[in-house]
Parts: sequence; C-alpha cells; structure tokens
Amino acid sequence: MKIVIAGGGSVGVAIARDLLERHHDVTLLEQRTDVADKVRGQIPNLNVVTCDACEVSSLERAGMRSADVVIAATGDDEDNLVLSWLSKQEFAVPRVIARVNNSRNQWLFDESWGVDMHVSTPALITSLVDEVVEVGSVINLMDLGSSHTKLVEVTLATDSPAVGVTIEDLHLPDGARVVAVVREDQPLNPNASLKFMEGDHVVIMARPDSVESLNGTLIKE
Repeated sequence: MKIVIAGGGSVGVAIARDLLERHHDVTLLEQRTDVADKVRGQIPNLNVVTCDACEVSSLERAGMRSADVVIAATGDDEDNLVLSWLSKQEFAVPRVIARVNNSRNQWLFDESWGVDMHVSTPALITSLVDEVVEVGSVINLMDLGSSHTKLVEVTLATDSPAVGVTIEDLHLPDGARVVAVVREDQPLNPNASLKFMEGDHVVIMARPDSVESLNGTLIKE
C-alpha cells in the first residue's frame, strides 16, 4: 500500500520505520527543513518530502492522490484535523488515521473531519490505568469513527454473570460481539465453545447504544 504520514517527530518516524519494514510504500511529510534532513539521515530509504501538510498544492506534489492510507501524526491537533479533512475532501483517500494529542479534542476527530480512526495516546494510557484498577467495569479502549462503534474491555470479576458461561450462551445485546479474550496474558481464540473465567479480559466491539447493556451480562448489576 501507499501510505502518507505527516509529522517527522518521534511518532511519525517510528510509524514510518515500522511500515517500511512491512514493505509498504511510505512517504513522510515534514514542514521543518532541519527535521526533514535529520529523518533522511536516520532512514535513507524513506521518501521524505519537505512541505506544509495543510496546503493542497504541497499534498498534490507529494502524490496524495494515489495514497491508500494517510496518517496525520503531527504534534498539533489542528494540523491533524486539517490534513484529515483535505485527505478525504480533496483527495478521496480511502483510509485516514489521525493522532489526538490533547484528549479534550478527541470529540472533534470524527467522519465530519474526514477521520476514519483516531488514536489518542493520553486516552489510551488512561484506559490502561483504568484497566488495572477497575475490575468489573466497562473500559473504553477506542472509538472506531467510521463504523460508529466502540472497542471496550471488561475484566470479569468473581461475581460476573459471564463466569462459567460459553460465548455461544452469552446473551450480548444487539450490536455487540466478543472480538478477543485474554487470559493470564495469553490471547485466546473467541470461538463459540470458549468458557469465560474470572479475571478474563474480554474485548468487545459494540455500538454506543449497546455498551450500557453490557451490565447484567458481563457485570453484576
């Protein structure tokens, strides 16, 4: 795939390096000349374009029209939103992923701004902390903007109604399904016959209106 990444900081560079190792065609956009030159020195086989990722003419020169995925990974939320919007509206990029730097801005990163999926490091860290201390609670891991669904996790407490029940017999609300189960740090195949145990980390994809209904199914009311 052809992937365009905006932002030559540590996040953008790490993503670019990883994607290159996976044999993708990667272009990195960086506005500052000194930073762009530094990245070229670090990753000689990476196509680095010195330009403003919020200007249509710059994106045109960078080959945005042929991009399969755009990753807005700058350290500025406003720039990431503008790039996301331009990627969809001006260049019809099929998949746009945006970095959220300030969790207070997370609500802006949706399809109206061209964002298919957003990743908020502060929110993710908060979720990981919640996961440690909140057994028997629904923890939001990620909002999947384009599909209007959430990825949530529940760590099953001793009194969870799901303990001892198989996935097949678990009566989840409409619009919710189990996509992963982690037991003692080992991922398990969430097949119909898998029986839940105390302490299981259950990852569920669900519509927002279905999340509250998880109480009574995975969590004792």
